[in-house]
Amino acid sequence: MKRRVVVTGLGAVTPVGNTVDETWASIRAGKSGLGPITLFDASDFKVKIAAEVKNFDPSQWIDRKEARKMARFCQFVSVAAAQAIQDSGFDKESIAREKSGVIIGNGIGGFEVIEASMKKYFEAGSDRIPPLSIPMLISNEGAGNISMIYGIKGVSWTLATACASSTDSLGLALDLVRSGRLDVCVAGGSEGSITGFGIGSFTVLQTLASSYNDNPQKASRPFDRDREGFIMGEGAGILILEELEHALARGAKIYAEFAGYGGSSDAYHITSPNPDGSGGALAITRALEDAGIRPEDVQYYNAHGTSTPVNDPAETLMIKNAFGDHARKMKVSSTKSMTGHCVGAAGSIEAIICIKAIQDGFYPPTINLDNPDVEHGCDLDYVPNVGVEGNIDCAASGSLGFGGHNGVVVMRKYKK
Repeated sequence: MKRRVVVTGLGAVTPVGNTVDETWASIRAGKSGLGPITLFDASDFKVKIAAEVKNFDPSQWIDRKEARKMARFCQFVSVAAAQAIQDSGFDKESIAREKSGVIIGNGIGGFEVIEASMKKYFEAGSDRIPPLSIPMLISNEGAGNISMIYGIKGVSWTLATACASSTDSLGLALDLVRSGRLDVCVAGGSEGSITGFGIGSFTVLQTLASSYNDNPQKASRPFDRDREGFIMGEGAGILILEELEHALARGAKIYAEFAGYGGSSDAYHITSPNPDGSGGALAITRALEDAGIRPEDVQYYNAHGTSTPVNDPAETLMIKNAFGDHARKMKVSSTKSMTGHCVGAAGSIEAIICIKAIQDGFYPPTINLDNPDVEHGCDLDYVPNVGVEGNIDCAASGSLGFGGHNGVVVMRKYKK
């Protein structure tokens, strides 16, 4: 029998809140986190909006001196980890053990550090490159810093599968705790890519919405006829995964059971999902099988839902292929309509949203869904504009990454 794994702590830094409670309150209210870019001067850019984390002060959670040595993505995930560890009832002494681990997903690394260091190099030469450039920009420093801060001596890994990074990290953490190699894992993801090079690069790739600079809160509109691209977000989400008996022995509160994970590869295109939805459908089917449940046992699916012309119809078909007739009976929504696309952090933030949805019995909305794109097959119940109350025993969340990476997690109410 598989060891059961439960979620005992949550932490989040997102464009709609700097804690889990703030984030969930905004999601329930259908509040958008999109606005004008303030992290750099975007006045000459075609895209001038993003979903930034606001009023962020890492020193409230981590040492100010250490925070200055971290890139923005690393600050986000260190703060989210501090929140989650505190929430779980662990402290530095109790979580510092050989069978505790850290697995963090990240898509790009310290983008702002790369930009600043390269500027120094080109303007002043190699001797003027800031000494901490490499330790700050490499993506493994999120996991590394968490392990150092808390003395966690098990594995400290970073997983990079683009937009599926944190979902895949959760899946890997689930397998390690199930297998007995770990008893506890700090798992999730982080991203901080709202920089000139980041926004500019995604703009020329023609993946960002560029017609909503004067009305940013309407820019992310998954499954809507007038969508035109995603909005870059940032932040971090962390879950504490723990073996059930270990959690019960210390009297931990349990948010939900982490029931299953499935992954697959499209093997199709460097940026676009397979339009027939087969790759993503396989990931869903594997996740359901791993959880030991039927498609009809899932009441809510948090979609990748990027608001791009290509993604939304392909993902809808993916859901229909995997869930069959049940696809039209369950509720599907994209909370990226509020958070923007947080890339390597998206999956873990959305897994947290699934857990809160189960806990509160509330289906989050897809805001800005004014005219569903039924012409291209977007015809499911996407919970348009206003969330609804309702019992949720089981929820799933899917992430689709550039390069064809697909990851799906399944959460359900904890029952003895």
